[in-house]
Amino acid sequence: MTTQKTKNMKKKPIKKIILFALLLSAICISCNSKPTEVEICSRTAFMNSMETTQAVLGKRKEVLMLNGRVQSIPSQTINFIPLVSGTVERVFFTLGDRVQRGQNLMSIRSADLNELYSEKISAEAELRIAQREHQSAKALFDDRMLSERELFEAEARVRQAQAALTRIQNTLSIYGVDSQTGLFTIRSPMTGYILNKQALSSGSNVSAESDEPLFTISDLSSVWVMASVHSSHLRYIREGMEAEITTPTFPGEVFPGKINAISRAFDPEERVLKARIVMPNQNLKLKPEMLVEVKLSNQTQEFYIEIPSEALIFDHNRHFVVVKIGDETFENREIVVRNQYNGISFISSGLSENEEVVVENPLLIYQEIRRTR
Repeated sequence: MTTQKTKNMKKKPIKKIILFALLLSAICISCNSKPTEVEICSRTAFMNSMETTQAVLGKRKEVLMLNGRVQSIPSQTINFIPLVSGTVERVFFTLGDRVQRGQNLMSIRSADLNELYSEKISAEAELRIAQREHQSAKALFDDRMLSERELFEAEARVRQAQAALTRIQNTLSIYGVDSQTGLFTIRSPMTGYILNKQALSSGSNVSAESDEPLFTISDLSSVWVMASVHSSHLRYIREGMEAEITTPTFPGEVFPGKINAISRAFDPEERVLKARIVMPNQNLKLKPEMLVEVKLSNQTQEFYIEIPSEALIFDHNRHFVVVKIGDETFENREIVVRNQYNGISFISSGLSENEEVVVENPLLIYQEIRRTR
């Protein structure tokens, strides 16, 4: 790995750099004067204090930056669409509230619910009658006074009555009824956060014909980050890749994740594929619809010369390094940088394996070499 090779790069011990010694030496050279014994000692001390590192050959790493958006996980989200029509009496929550399963969210008056509640009472009565008839039929069948077909019919009537009651109970399960006021209370079907809601207030009408949810509840303990992948990036993307998520909302903070799925079809609107990253979100910093940046790292099979990025010097739109070519001899060398990753620069030309480059104050040495050339 690049980081391991970097750790193994040969370095000389760092000593205190005497900056005036280099300047003094440069003055002597530029004036063509014979350096004194003190100046020679100072120059030697300075040269010995140079920190260099050895260029090594390694596999290049690609860094890909993608745009993404935070989404709630569909399996952990409920859009509450009203099953009955009615009039809102009171709303007990606001946008962003955390609600518990079974918590009262709003109360409504509804003729539909009153009718459904009456149907429930009738269905319960019909089930009791069907059960009694079945018990009687079973007793007669045991006494051989009833055919097996008639017993099966009695059992079928019980099942039908039970199914009708269950259907009504399922519809009413999210409503509570106050027998004194006649109000029905909508209860939260899950524990989570209110992500959006209609502008509901006392007197608002809700309709069973509407496809718009009254509110949305989602468990945000984990979320999805959907990264946009253009066709030119497909060869770099694979499931299982480590990802680093950043957002302007929390500058400097990195949220680690991993790609667990890549869509097989392009989004018809954005014309991109979507890479899905599952993110733990216990601190709830990541909110649905938040824009994020996704950083992906990929190790290629291409070998390049690696050096620490601190050795680079950028001058006149070109990159240079200071190369040690003798005990006390250095030269400026123009290089071509292929790309950079995690403090490492990958060099495509201008530098060979095992050559030593200056990593401590390279710009100072570079400028002095240019000045005294």
